[in-house]
Amino acid sequence: MTALPDSRPRSGRGAATAPDRLLSVLAAFDHDHPALSLTDISRRAGLTLTTTHRLVGALADWGALERDEAGVYHVGLRLWEVAALAPRGVALRQLALPYLEDLYEATHENVQLAVRDGSDVVYIEWIAGRSSVGVHIRVGARWPLHATGVGLVLLAHCAPREQEEYCASPLAVFTPHTIAEPVQLRRVLAEVRRTGVAVSSRQVTDDALSVAAPVCGPDGTVVAAVSVVVPHADAQVPTLIPAVRLAALGISRALGWQPTVTPPAGTGHPSHR
Repeated sequence: MTALPDSRPRSGRGAATAPDRLLSVLAAFDHDHPALSLTDISRRAGLTLTTTHRLVGALADWGALERDEAGVYHVGLRLWEVAALAPRGVALRQLALPYLEDLYEATHENVQLAVRDGSDVVYIEWIAGRSSVGVHIRVGARWPLHATGVGLVLLAHCAPREQEEYCASPLAVFTPHTIAEPVQLRRVLAEVRRTGVAVSSRQVTDDALSVAAPVCGPDGTVVAAVSVVVPHADAQVPTLIPAVRLAALGISRALGWQPTVTPPAGTGHPSHR
């Protein structure tokens, strides 16, 4: 799933700028590569060793990178401080956590909270359940929208143009059950909008099923999705749906959404249209 960062010049701007090079250094780090040597950073960022040394030094001085005793670099706490200010990150997670914990207590299964970033779903909170179902998720992890329950919810409530662009793009396949055809994906998205929930079965692993529901912001726009992931073999979907919807509704209300207010067509909380 993880690809090397694209360090090529941005379209229409000619040669890579100083900010481009600086960002390419930060983009060299990901969940599969949390610790890198200077040479590793240079290679993954597509920069010369001299340029990398200068940029890494500046980032380390500011606190964005930290160097351990072995000379290996890690992401620094200063970046965490800045990231904590993101309204769709730590702030949303903190507000949602009590409802996610209630969902966990009701199910004792894996509970997730995610937001959309372009064509990916990004997980901002995860509570591990007691089951042995395989969940390839961690906070900050990304997956294609069509392959997960939370992703299907978020994609179903995108603008129609964005949905069509996504359906027209190649769909990554992880198991024989992954949605692989645009026609099938459009049909699934329509069903998500109709029912207000998404059920994603064995799309990422052969043993997992997820039930997801949308979280709305104050104006009724879907800003996140919450889900529970359970073993496919003994999934009790009709029992899970009310619990997941209740958690999503609680987070939506905490964000300022009022169920009595009719949301804009195509963007509101499906369970209360």
